[in-house]
Amino acid sequence: MKKLNFKYVLILVGSLSFSLISCNEMLDLKPINEISDADYWKSTEQFQLSANSYYNYLRSFGDILNDNPHSDRRSDFQYAGASNTFSAGANTAGSTDGNWNTAYSRLREVNYLLAKAAEYSNPAEIATFVAETKFFRAYIYFDLLQQFGGVPIVLKPIEVGASELQSPRNTRDEVVDQIIKDLDEAIAVLPLESAIATANKGRISKGAAQSFLSRVALYEGTWQKFRNNATRANAMLDRAISSSDAVISSALYSLFAPAVLGDSAQKYMFILEDEKSNPAGLQKSANKEYILASRYSYSLRQIRMNITHSCLSNIYWVTKKYADTYLCQDGLPVSKSPLFQGYATTTSEFSNRDNRMKYNLMIDGRYYWDNENPGARSTWTGDAADRATSRGKHNGATGSGYSNQKWATERRLNDNEEGYDFPVIRYAEVLLNYAEAVFERNGSISDADLNKSLNLVRNRVNKTMPKLSSSFVADNGLDMRTEIRRERNIEFYFEGFRVDDLKRWKTAETEMPMDLQGITWTGTAWATKWAGISSRIVNGVFRLETGRTWVDKNYLLPIPTQQIQLNPNLVQNTGW
Repeated sequence: MKKLNFKYVLILVGSLSFSLISCNEMLDLKPINEISDADYWKSTEQFQLSANSYYNYLRSFGDILNDNPHSDRRSDFQYAGASNTFSAGANTAGSTDGNWNTAYSRLREVNYLLAKAAEYSNPAEIATFVAETKFFRAYIYFDLLQQFGGVPIVLKPIEVGASELQSPRNTRDEVVDQIIKDLDEAIAVLPLESAIATANKGRISKGAAQSFLSRVALYEGTWQKFRNNATRANAMLDRAISSSDAVISSALYSLFAPAVLGDSAQKYMFILEDEKSNPAGLQKSANKEYILASRYSYSLRQIRMNITHSCLSNIYWVTKKYADTYLCQDGLPVSKSPLFQGYATTTSEFSNRDNRMKYNLMIDGRYYWDNENPGARSTWTGDAADRATSRGKHNGATGSGYSNQKWATERRLNDNEEGYDFPVIRYAEVLLNYAEAVFERNGSISDADLNKSLNLVRNRVNKTMPKLSSSFVADNGLDMRTEIRRERNIEFYFEGFRVDDLKRWKTAETEMPMDLQGITWTGTAWATKWAGISSRIVNGVFRLETGRTWVDKNYLLPIPTQQIQLNPNLVQNTGW
């Protein structure tokens, strides 16, 4: 039997679409449309092939670039040149919802494998693939939970006309408990990252399932806490602490911070390819931070989206609120720091700031590179020859005045050929999950816990910035919760977390109605450089959007009305 190489999972359309690899004589001889259920589910390899298809369920670039439920386009940190109905709280209940339909289609796929696994003669042979499948069932239900709250729990394949199709929605608690049950069962079986063979790297590990459990438990713990359900909140936060701590204690993952890249590690981690994609020529093997990723390759599986041209410069307008989030190098916010240089010039606010700012955003007048020819890097040194092949100096008088560079490659490629991975779960998230869960559970966090978690992320590319500590917070009149959330907001910018965080913190009702703003214009160099936006200046700042709303119903999306017509026992979310 030829060993299956999982280095890059090939796209399979459904759990019975196995046209890429054949594993027995029956599959070699029969056309794909003649493979029956009785012919299949006879070997370990067949279960593995089915499990392979579920890896396409993982979040990827389309989920953050397009107008999808978890995209920052639906938050207050980005503006795509026009009002987003979800971001502005103006969405309405639709008859259908593709995300709902897709989720339940996927649940049927995973439930089918689990049903067949229960009939398999040697369960130990397929235990790992069953565990992976339970992870994916949890993954799907968590996505449904974030969007709709309590939904019908389906744990077996349902045929047309079955009575289960008229089942009511399960409660939120029941959905979360089912997610945790699936994850616990998966964790008990899945291998450690260190035990996964090189050919199978990318498969779900024990650490990935534990990390995802920390995400689920933190989400639900804070959701319940800020809706005054302390008992449930504490139970969930305890799980978030224990699961994230298990990943930290395993010592199998680390932040991407190679000394050779210095603080530019913050940029190049996100565009890392095995072809030269950074000044040091580091390859993907240098990245131990991605615990679980949607994996791509220039030679084997390109992303096939125009990532660089979709992300670079003014496609996604970054808001002033996000730009002002970055601390100064003394660890203080711009409202308190004597290091803050103000907004007088087009570049002054970038001085003395958290180094993540200059690698996520673009600075007016700086040289930048993209995938074009010319436009891509040549010497990778920033010297005259390198600048000669750049796209030239950035003109910041576009979009909101704050331009994005995250996810944009600097190496020569044709459009749609990028091959860097999308991080579904990063070790940085586990560290920040731990810090937040400890604080929210206890109302405080020790310096030791901050040093083993949040400060590793904070100081990854800010080596001289003071660590966050209880005394630093007290001495400078800061708020610990605000600073913990600040780290999360900065670190996971443009990765699909912001809107979900606002919902679980129950702060969307405060944050989302605020006007979306761009650069400070009045009394600054922008007034001369960018006179054309003078009519849109309000209180000295470029106003992108006003009249935004957010009411309680917006914390959950509406159940598609067509689903309620098909099953009257479904109850619409409150307010819709």
